[in-house]
Amino acid sequence: MAIQQVQFSIKNIDDAEGIQGVITALKNIDGVQAAELSPETDTGIVQFEDTKTSIHAIKAAVSMVDYVTQPFPVDAPANPKN
Repeated sequence: MAIQQVQFSIKNIDDAEGIQGVITALKNIDGVQAAELSPETDTGIVQFEDTKTSIHAIKAAVSMVDYVTQPFPVDAPANPKN
């Protein structure tokens, strides 16, 4: 069990309802420990347990509320095989 952190970009969230929709979608994923959005910088950070969920599940949850995301591990180089 390892807690991972992923940072992702979110565009076009400009109201409280949109922010709450994304937060709700993320917190409904088993294994998500924390979710924080910053509309000012169009980014979000999620901490999750990697034995219970994945970056793909996080991306899918955010995409379901109509926001395009590009998740990437905060500490990893931009290598898709890493």
